[in-house]
Amino acid sequence: MMKQTRRSLVLLIFAALSCAAQQKLSDAEQQELGQALGEAGNSSVEFARVLEAHLNKYPNSPQRDELERALVKSALEANDKRRILTWGERSLEKNINQPQLLERVARILLEVEDKDRSERALKYARRFEEGIRGLQGEAPKNPRQKAQFTDEYDRAIGRALTLQARATGNLGKPDEAAALAQKSFETYASHESAREAARWLAKAGKGLESARRYADAFVAPDNTSELRAKDRTLMAEQYRKEKGTETGLGDLVLEAHDRAVAIGAKRLARLREFDPNLGVTSPVDFTVSALQGEPLKLGSLKGKVVILDFWATWCGPCRVQHPLYEQVKKKFAGAGDVVFIAINTDEDIAAVQPFIESNKWDPKNVYFEDGLSNLLKVSSIPTTIVFGKDGQVFSRMNGFVPERFVDQLTARIEEARAQ
Repeated sequence: MMKQTRRSLVLLIFAALSCAAQQKLSDAEQQELGQALGEAGNSSVEFARVLEAHLNKYPNSPQRDELERALVKSALEANDKRRILTWGERSLEKNINQPQLLERVARILLEVEDKDRSERALKYARRFEEGIRGLQGEAPKNPRQKAQFTDEYDRAIGRALTLQARATGNLGKPDEAAALAQKSFETYASHESAREAARWLAKAGKGLESARRYADAFVAPDNTSELRAKDRTLMAEQYRKEKGTETGLGDLVLEAHDRAVAIGAKRLARLREFDPNLGVTSPVDFTVSALQGEPLKLGSLKGKVVILDFWATWCGPCRVQHPLYEQVKKKFAGAGDVVFIAINTDEDIAAVQPFIESNKWDPKNVYFEDGLSNLLKVSSIPTTIVFGKDGQVFSRMNGFVPERFVDQLTARIEEARAQ
């Protein structure tokens, strides 16, 4: 699905170019370009080939900048390294602020250990880092989105530092390269950054430290079986150079495992400062933010029957159901073991308070779903979910029948209380 979406985007780009070209290109060039793009079909490889051939034939095309940008997009889509490098560097000369392209070009350049290529890659990797750091002030306010932004931000900075380490090492500075790779690992622990540090520590003659970093790569959760096998071999090789034996190598791996667990826990704790529900797999462990007051930990309600009413301001049936829902609430007004929670699912939470006020709904016990809908697989609203006293889903009502809703929900609550 993702690949199809990207291809559709490429098609839209070329459609826009064709429209713009009608007023700028000569008749001959316009006709030739339109025919060639039409023959390219849905293939990004063919789009790139056609545009490259066209630009080589019409180097002074009035649409050259737009065609070059489209060519680069197609090359990235097709993972066409030659064209990414050839046309990507030209594009970066005109506009250096292209993070995705900066990273991709730097990676391709560093596939060959060449001084000139490494110098260019280092320049691009540094600019990639600068560009990512410039986005820090654009972190979203939504807690879940902020957690995701922070995670992706750290990953990108880590990748930028790893690329700088590789380029720096290729330029004959292994100690500096190892330090950059270690900084990358501390920013976002990955098998790539650990392996890069190990490589340059080995070049610097620091075999035991190199073995430790290979151990970090070996146990990294994002590693692959193929690379892990290579890391195991290189780790043992560096360890034997220092110790003359592999005795004790298992302890090195265990230490790396403990480090990885601690690093993962620390990262999760940091991200949960923004999104307390990150990694949560049970509704009982979920926390929902409130329209008024403090967030609510659903686990604090264990031992009670909890009724979750999923609704939205734009949902017409929710408005019809609301007074019926209120009737049920009145039936259990004095029951200390029954709790009603209204879970709002609006994307724009700013609309909720005005809606509550204008419709004169009770703002108490109104919370935002904060991802709970996905966890409980709520695909339509209104949906009413009843949790038993054990914290497990007891009943689920997708939609409602107006003339029966009050009796149905009342009966299910009574059944849950009796268990």
